[in-house]
Amino acid sequence: MAPKKMPKGKLGFFGVRQKPSGNFGVEFTDAGRRWWIGTYPSAHEAARAYDVAVWRAERPRSHLNFPEIESRAEAEMLVPQGINMKEIPTKKKTTKKPSILVSAGETDEEAMARFAREHPEYVQAKLEYYWKREAEQKKKGPKKEDEAGPSTVIPIESSSEEDWADFSEEEEEEGCDDPTKEEFWAQFRSSGDEE
Repeated sequence: MAPKKMPKGKLGFFGVRQKPSGNFGVEFTDAGRRWWIGTYPSAHEAARAYDVAVWRAERPRSHLNFPEIESRAEAEMLVPQGINMKEIPTKKKTTKKPSILVSAGETDEEAMARFAREHPEYVQAKLEYYWKREAEQKKKGPKKEDEAGPSTVIPIESSSEEDWADFSEEEEEEGCDDPTKEEFWAQFRSSGDEE
């Protein structure tokens, strides 16, 4: 059986893509790992760099952009600046946490109890999280008051008892004796009658 042909990219080369800057980037995948090869001024040079990576990984000749090249040494000679392979970190696969389905007639507490029976690993992880957090809080000690201290006190310029007496009298009064307010409301009510 003949080896499966890989599809070439938009530019007609494996692993080469044009960047917004106009240069050409080269990416190589081997055994589930992604590698960044570098950036080159032309698609042709980028394709030659990709071929060097294919030779180094000992992949089949069908993966080469230029299968007429006979050896790794020849391929490396055609890329004077060489290649610098850097592994591209891949995102870790996250497992989806199962959802809680509440059946008709089932209370929230019953649904949570069923979830805990079906997925004890999540309950254990949650307990461990809170135990760890509690232990860290105990290490820190009791909560300290804000380092800035109590609220800022603004000194009052006048400290005469007469000023304070006027202030306390105003608070004790109920209702509104301000004639300007009464006049305002009288005018407001009469303006509604005119319409």
